[in-house]
Amino acid sequence: MMPDAASELKGKKVTVVGLARSGVSAAHLLEAVGAEVTVADAKDEAKLEAALTRLDRSRIRVAAGSAYEAALDEAQLVVISPGVPTELNILNKVRARHVPVIGELELAYRFLDAPVLAVTGTNGKSTTVTLIGLLLKEYGKRVFVGGNLGTPLCEAALNTYRSRAQGSPYDYVVAEVSSFQLETIARFRPWIAALLNITPDHLDRYPALAPYVAAKARIFENQTSDDYGLLNYDDERTPAFRTGLKGHELGFSRTGPVKEGAFLDGDRVMLSFKGQRQSVCKVNEIRIPGAHNLANAMAASMVAHVCGCPPDAMRRVLSTFPGLEHALELVRERAGVRFINDSKGTNVDATMKALESLDRPIILIAGGKDKGGDFGKLRNVIARRVKRLVLIGEAAPRIQQVLEGLKPISHAPSFRDAIQIAAQSAQPGEVVLLSPACASFDMFADYQDRGRQFKALVNGLD
Repeated sequence: MMPDAASELKGKKVTVVGLARSGVSAAHLLEAVGAEVTVADAKDEAKLEAALTRLDRSRIRVAAGSAYEAALDEAQLVVISPGVPTELNILNKVRARHVPVIGELELAYRFLDAPVLAVTGTNGKSTTVTLIGLLLKEYGKRVFVGGNLGTPLCEAALNTYRSRAQGSPYDYVVAEVSSFQLETIARFRPWIAALLNITPDHLDRYPALAPYVAAKARIFENQTSDDYGLLNYDDERTPAFRTGLKGHELGFSRTGPVKEGAFLDGDRVMLSFKGQRQSVCKVNEIRIPGAHNLANAMAASMVAHVCGCPPDAMRRVLSTFPGLEHALELVRERAGVRFINDSKGTNVDATMKALESLDRPIILIAGGKDKGGDFGKLRNVIARRVKRLVLIGEAAPRIQQVLEGLKPISHAPSFRDAIQIAAQSAQPGEVVLLSPACASFDMFADYQDRGRQFKALVNGLD
């Protein structure tokens, strides 16, 4: 924990903008250290009911709806949730008064006293972060796993602050970090920073690919020669960051040699570090399917290896970890048809990887909120793997326009209808795959809500 983290904030007027999970957690941390906390959200209180029940309104001021902008007028620090665009006019006005605007990730980091292992990338973050946590727990370490994945990092920060007299509650903090979170860092400095891949995403928020890439690259910004940067040498964009790394360079590759990092030697996953090579396991011992998940497993193994995790502990985890909920998750097999939930496939590249991972004819359910992805990139893999497309959501017309004539396309007026159409189209030996290549917010609370509704509807089929 930075020694002045709490004293910097005690008595300070802090406004938290955005009442999603991370905003609520930031408010809890700020209130605990003695800040004068206001939470502000453009939504009306009626739409914030669930979040507001988690706040002590006798100690935390709420400014919702039309009142939220005024809540920034007297702020001495503003903390924004990842979903809040950093260039809002009201935030630029705050900066013009020389008031700092940071994110929940940056706020939390200032209270942590365990090494931070951070992972970013377009795809694979959640799987890799989860695996790192499991590997280190198998090694007997006390680990917090969260960030953009599930539990906000401010919860780890609050636990650290409350237990400061007894010492750190964690040996390691493993954090999934998004480009949105990295936009607002100042001091955030992970001991190990991993960049898995970069493909076009969130182009509804970024005006072009370059600012998105620049945001991802900030994960390495504050590192020193005491730290480590792990790069995917197989990705077309990540190797460009090798020249700018301040930390010790590590790599991982499924296709070529690696001086220090993870690589394949025939059918074995190997690790090279500080002049020594160790074998982890055979590729076919890794339970989660797909070449992309092999890359994720290699990245996670290398991070754990730097932390001292032995190969036998890694092997036990990699051979039993079934994968994450909503990531190529087998829901059921019905009349010889497999139903697979890949609701985490929220961009074109993720859907391409899901389609490449399956070796049966596919009825693909896709569509949702359009993030500006290039659906044309799906043409080749759809031509080879997909039997029929069932489209949902706002993006359906644009997807059809791009893929017209390639395969039969159906439009579903509802999610239930989409599953019925797909189930009726599928024959024994085929797959119904939900992998939307889009965000979920036009029809669902988030990708998890979408995936759980898919599972409920599939399990309800006769």
